[in-house]
Amino acid sequence: MAIGAKKVLSLLVHLHVALLFLPEPGGAAVYNVVRYGARADGAGDSTQPFLRAWADACRSSSSPATVYVPPGRYLVGHVTFVGPCGSRGVTFYNAGTVVAPAGYGWDGATTGRWITFESVQGLTVSGGTLDGRGEALWACKQKQKQQPRGHCPTGASSLTISNSRDVVVDGVTSVSSELFHVVVIQCRGVTVRRVTVEAPADSPNTDGIHIHKSMNVAVYDAKIRTGDDCVSVGPGNSNLWIERVACGPGHGISIGSLGKQQGMAVEAVQNVTVKTTWFTGTTNGLRIKTWGSSKLGYVRGVTFSDSTMSGVDNPIIIDQNYCPDGGCGGGGGGGVKRSSGSGIKISDVKYVNVRGSSSTPVAVSFDCSRSNPCSGITLRDVRLTYQSSMQVARSSCRNARGTASGLVVPPSCL
Repeated sequence: MAIGAKKVLSLLVHLHVALLFLPEPGGAAVYNVVRYGARADGAGDSTQPFLRAWADACRSSSSPATVYVPPGRYLVGHVTFVGPCGSRGVTFYNAGTVVAPAGYGWDGATTGRWITFESVQGLTVSGGTLDGRGEALWACKQKQKQQPRGHCPTGASSLTISNSRDVVVDGVTSVSSELFHVVVIQCRGVTVRRVTVEAPADSPNTDGIHIHKSMNVAVYDAKIRTGDDCVSVGPGNSNLWIERVACGPGHGISIGSLGKQQGMAVEAVQNVTVKTTWFTGTTNGLRIKTWGSSKLGYVRGVTFSDSTMSGVDNPIIIDQNYCPDGGCGGGGGGGVKRSSGSGIKISDVKYVNVRGSSSTPVAVSFDCSRSNPCSGITLRDVRLTYQSSMQVARSSCRNARGTASGLVVPPSCL
């Protein structure tokens, strides 16, 4: 009987191992990271097992192939999953929690990235939680503000999709990233949907979703609570669609900043739609920001529509004298210094059906470049009050030209 039991146990073990690689219906091969030695206890380093599982899935000639992360906690250091892949589609399906190394100053801090997918076509990143464990670095940066002689690394963005095409990021939760939570850079055809971002309101530089030098990118159904922009649009982007995003706390949805010499001859953003958004207790709502520098570029063809503001400091704002830390030259006071003008031309920007409350008296602010005024600004059916008591808010315009139609409250200054 004992011998029979051992044989049965051995058969079960071999069956379990075989199941780790069984194709799904339709021919998909599954590569389970546990089979490659990943540990689900959150203690053992699972970086290499993750890489080996990816390498086999990427080399697979089957269509599609799936890297599977079972429930559990997996400690993973700086890692780059590189394509192109042999299969016509690779899915990275996470049913667990992937955690970054504790503390800061590990190798991700020098590269600026924690988990990266590079040069992959037909990629899906689905489910699970990424825990960037950024608390130690945030504390360092807060201390550095009080004692400028100290030094803290920049930190690592949690999930980066780089130089890839036809990508879907679906149902991913990112918590406590050291730096940006989700980054899309130099990509074409990316959809980010049902993403949740969680970080404290005072966590520095923790943008929720950052898009850079990409085209045909869509963001849907995101819930973002963070210490910086909920969605940030950097230079070199075109054809973006952002819809159904709940933001707060955070710094709003921002185009920019542009004009800070980011290695491009012309810093341009065009054809952007931001639709059906909610802002709660954020420092900004719908923002365009550029530095007051001579760097050339433009922002054009932007539509912000169907937005709800609740206690937002700056519900609608264009700031072409962006200088958060001061020292940018010119006059002025506070954190923003007045400049001679920005080389970024802003035109054809529409605000349609924006409603709710501002926590400051100025609900609409267009502070545009003296040498390069904003043009083609449109306000239609905008109703913003000062605080929840229905006090009268006001608008402020500097070097801005445009039109207003429908009910516009506060009255337009264009």
